[in-house]
Amino acid sequence: MAQTLEHLSRKNDTLASIRGIVHTMKTLSAINAAPYEQAAQSIELYQQTLLQGLAAFVHRTGGVSLLTEAVQPNLRLLVVFGSDHGLCGNYNELLANKVAEYTQAQPILKQHILCIGSRMANALLELGFTPDVVLMPPASADGVGRLAGDIVMRIERLGSGQSLAHLAVNLVFTQRAEHGYQETVTRNLLPLDKALLQPQQRWNSRSLPDYTMDAEALLASLIRNHVFASVFRASAEAMVTENATRLALMQQAEQSVDEQLEAVQQELSSVRQDEITNELMDIVIGHLA
Repeated sequence: MAQTLEHLSRKNDTLASIRGIVHTMKTLSAINAAPYEQAAQSIELYQQTLLQGLAAFVHRTGGVSLLTEAVQPNLRLLVVFGSDHGLCGNYNELLANKVAEYTQAQPILKQHILCIGSRMANALLELGFTPDVVLMPPASADGVGRLAGDIVMRIERLGSGQSLAHLAVNLVFTQRAEHGYQETVTRNLLPLDKALLQPQQRWNSRSLPDYTMDAEALLASLIRNHVFASVFRASAEAMVTENATRLALMQQAEQSVDEQLEAVQQELSSVRQDEITNELMDIVIGHLA
């Protein structure tokens, strides 16, 4: 049934309004991703400095037997970086599936889940996982550091009174992949990778690395800052990919709205032309009569 001119005009106005909203969201996603990307690049450089510090410590001590000994962890903490802002598709559901796959593939341990985002918590609950703690995602790049500091504090509280080798901490987040794609990954944070505690084959300096402060205090500071930098980077990378996902979806939505808007405008023009023709015919017929 042919639609009336009034109905088509309302539909055209509605689609134009929706297109404006979609375009605004697309612009905001592109703008918001830049500060998080800069934060991820900055923390990467800081983390390289920490790794050099660990290499210097290992060169001086010859290794850390307490951290490299084969001890089976008895407690696991999963830190899941989800989205709470919406308009990014099945972002949280993919992460929840990754948590389920990882948990099934790992040895049975007492497990705690620290979740970023209430929507992420709901996605985990649908798969039978109950988060122990739910934190809000950062609203800006400045909030990434505060969130990372809060997570590190909770990791320290959970592992207090026991060796680091008995606590397993894994980060679950979405990161950028090749050709503009994203992928959900699980990164082991604790126990420390043995590769981090191996002396470097070649030191890029004329002098050998050394330090003067207490060895235990230095090691504790290096490990804590390494954990902080890893959490910070995962959080920043998650926010970059979240905004990238939202940007891609808004581009698809904008294209879809443009196609519908073009079809409605063509139909509106056709109906308006038919009405004008009918009015002219009525005038001609009335004149002839």
